[in-house]
Amino acid sequence: MLISMRKTATTEDIVRVVGALEDRGIPSQVVHEANRVVVVLHKRRPEDVSGLRLLPAVDSVIEVDHRFQLASIQSRRERTVIRIGDVEIGGETATVIAGPCSVESREQLLAAARGVRNAGANLLRGGAYKPRTSPYEFQGLGLKGLQLLAEARQATGLPIVTEVIGTEDVDLVCEYADVLQVGARNMQNYPLLRRLAKVNKPVLLKRNPAATVEEWLLAAEYLLVGGNPNVILCERGIKGAGLETRNTFDISAVVLARQLTHLPVIADPSHAAGRRDLVPALSRAALAAGADGLLLEVHPNPQAALSDGAQSLTIPEFERLMLGLAEPVRRVQRPMVRIARPTAQMVVPRRAAQVRIAGGPGRREIWHANP
Repeated sequence: MLISMRKTATTEDIVRVVGALEDRGIPSQVVHEANRVVVVLHKRRPEDVSGLRLLPAVDSVIEVDHRFQLASIQSRRERTVIRIGDVEIGGETATVIAGPCSVESREQLLAAARGVRNAGANLLRGGAYKPRTSPYEFQGLGLKGLQLLAEARQATGLPIVTEVIGTEDVDLVCEYADVLQVGARNMQNYPLLRRLAKVNKPVLLKRNPAATVEEWLLAAEYLLVGGNPNVILCERGIKGAGLETRNTFDISAVVLARQLTHLPVIADPSHAAGRRDLVPALSRAALAAGADGLLLEVHPNPQAALSDGAQSLTIPEFERLMLGLAEPVRRVQRPMVRIARPTAQMVVPRRAAQVRIAGGPGRREIWHANP
């Protein structure tokens, strides 16, 4: 349950509400958002707040049906849009974040950065710190990798997304990154989440492959209740039974998360598949399901990559994928799919990026952006 304060509420007004809750034995927490102050109740019984609605500084009392309160779509009147420079995540257009899994060298990173920028990517991804399953695998370049990312941003103008893996690295990564990524392994690293709740940077929160959607949103709640409203959710696949793919792309989680939360939801088809040949189809599926954007791995020479080469697109493959998303991806409008009625002959608009024949006789499905 949330108590939303009026914009004119003073510090004394907020203290009065918190004090009234304390008198009733109800613990609460004050959260300062960009355009409002919210008092979050740790209990959610309607009778606990009877009479508080009448206080002059209280705008509304919001009853939330879920354990995640600030992340719930019930808590806000509009969806969250996160702005990073001139890029919006969660707005009217889909956003593409692309680049190598790991920063390996200056030449590799600049080639990838220029390639994805020229193909239409909005942000550059690259790992300076790499948590790996084996202690013998490449762990990243650390500070040198962050410095190379800053150089790539200067060369291309693309904002930087990079992972932070420990509380001790947060301040350093904040000096270089525009968006801080929490990897799937760290989704429930609560000390790290509490620390990132205090930074003035957007946080991209990946779903753990064994986590439920509720657990994912409760992890986001740590960031929100701690004071950071700029949270981007990322679905990157869950553990499956087969060995043909690295993970199973949980497209239902994209749809469900967008129903449950106001936060932007993007998809990572690269990790979901673990193989580059599946990435274009999964990318189209994610956007058709309503994802706010994509996180893709692109490497100038995947065969020589120090991490995740099998799932990394080459730059020409990334260019073809972008063209297949219909118009320059910066301008992709959702929904992406229109199903036309059967006709004897179908005329495809010249600007339609791709045509697919689907289903049985007489049924054709066209993928293209809204005109």
